[in-house]
Amino acid sequence: MKINKLNSLVELYFNKCDEVEDKKPFLKWLKPEKPTYTWGDIKERVFKLTYKIKSLIKEGDRCLILSENRPYWLMSDIAIMNAGGISVPIFTTYSSNDYEFILKDCKPSLIIISNNTQFKKIKDFISSDQKIISFEKIETKSFLMPDILSEKSHEKIINRNLKRKMPACIIYTSGTSGNPKGVVLSHGGILSNCEGAVELLVPLIKQKRPIFLTWLPLSHSYEHTVQFIQIIVGAKVFYAESLEKLISNMEVAKPTIMTAVPRFYQNLYTKINMNFEKQSGIKKFMIYQTLICGKKILKKEKLKLVEKLMNFLCERLVRKKIRSQFGGNLQAFVSGGGALDQNIGEFLNAVGLPTLQGYGLTEASPVVSCNLPNLIKVETVGPAFRTNKVKIADDGEILIKGENIMLGYWNLKEETDKVIKDGWLHTGDIGELDKNNYLKITDRKKDIIVNLGGDNISPSKIENILCLNENIKQSFVYGDKKNYLVALIVCEKEVKDEKIKLVIENINKSLNIFEKIKKFVLIYEEFTIENAMLTPTLKLKRKEIVKNYKQQLENLY
Repeated sequence: MKINKLNSLVELYFNKCDEVEDKKPFLKWLKPEKPTYTWGDIKERVFKLTYKIKSLIKEGDRCLILSENRPYWLMSDIAIMNAGGISVPIFTTYSSNDYEFILKDCKPSLIIISNNTQFKKIKDFISSDQKIISFEKIETKSFLMPDILSEKSHEKIINRNLKRKMPACIIYTSGTSGNPKGVVLSHGGILSNCEGAVELLVPLIKQKRPIFLTWLPLSHSYEHTVQFIQIIVGAKVFYAESLEKLISNMEVAKPTIMTAVPRFYQNLYTKINMNFEKQSGIKKFMIYQTLICGKKILKKEKLKLVEKLMNFLCERLVRKKIRSQFGGNLQAFVSGGGALDQNIGEFLNAVGLPTLQGYGLTEASPVVSCNLPNLIKVETVGPAFRTNKVKIADDGEILIKGENIMLGYWNLKEETDKVIKDGWLHTGDIGELDKNNYLKITDRKKDIIVNLGGDNISPSKIENILCLNENIKQSFVYGDKKNYLVALIVCEKEVKDEKIKLVIENINKSLNIFEKIKKFVLIYEEFTIENAMLTPTLKLKRKEIVKNYKQQLENLY
């Protein structure tokens, strides 16, 4: 399939359907008693859902998807585009303020929702003229998905009018202003990104049909694009039950490729390490040798004859057992959505779990670069995809150019013009290219926090809310590359911990899950221009604050 010749994601899907046998298994939700859908099953359902959606919307209308991962999610996404609509996936973990803002901002004419739990989150913000399709029965009038899919009469619509430059979806991402920004991605942008990704995956999937296990929310730009890569390679896709059941789901699905964010790999590293610590004697020695030999191989260092023999034993006695715990077929983990700790990357590769770190952002559809299977440099995010260009500006900022760059922020021309200049997307990240043109991220130009889950968080938004309380004079939110957020709270000496704890618990109720403050420390010295922790315009000097309070902040983890 020549991806660069395709006009749309819809054309991609139906072209692949023509290539694959109808009876071949395609999508499976790993919930008890849920069916496996074949390619033919999904195609028939997409046709029926397209026919229904087309009767409810006009061309270019926004259509919201609020659902957990499941086969109906992909069906809905493709059917929306096939009906001429623009897909707007949103997270199930947003705050009510964000739901209200997004519904007002993109004004969807159709809302596709999974169940009553999700409906309750947005019911107060839905207007009477907005249509609803629900996967399960909910407490209001809706077109029920099973009823739609059981209808016999429908037209087999394939939208041939879509072009590469047309909007495919709007994916909301947190901005420094506090409100989410709608990133408008084109059909061509996502197709271009898929083209680069498939070239990377070819060495990993040439032997057998690839199997993916999906658990990242499909509303995440990373996983949203991955679903089209899965279509291109004709994969079988399993949807995980939950994060808690992910390891047991891997034993069932036996994935060849799995995409995840750094938080997953950190948990994996901790679990494997804890198991290693329990070992003794010869087992402990073999684990030690596995790590030594594995790290040498990773760094392309030559092994001595004795080390080669030892590595052979490590492969059979240690790495094979570890791989079997994850289904036994894993060709690669792909890490994205945030920075992966170098030690974790080295460890996982050394113990036989190849882990490829990549880099991207929603505005780039989203992947920009990724390590290559035959040359992994864990301290980098790999070379740029052939389908986009990367250069480093004079001030060190990473700039990106290519078809994958967003069309712009929805209804925010000024914001768009700030980040796209002469066709180059200004990422806000600082980096450098090594002699192999592998990209290394060295710093962040912007203040956005990216946690281990890959969520973009605006610290200033949370700080402003905290400082609305009379007991809090100033605040500083911290948590880049961490599992949760913590804060420095500046207050008077007579204010006690218990009082601030109650204040933060109350504020947390209005925040997203990943925005909540889990721990804090009280300090009594204000941030000022004089102590170099405020700029002349009274903005926080984040690096200076971290430098002064690094130990106190780290003690909260």
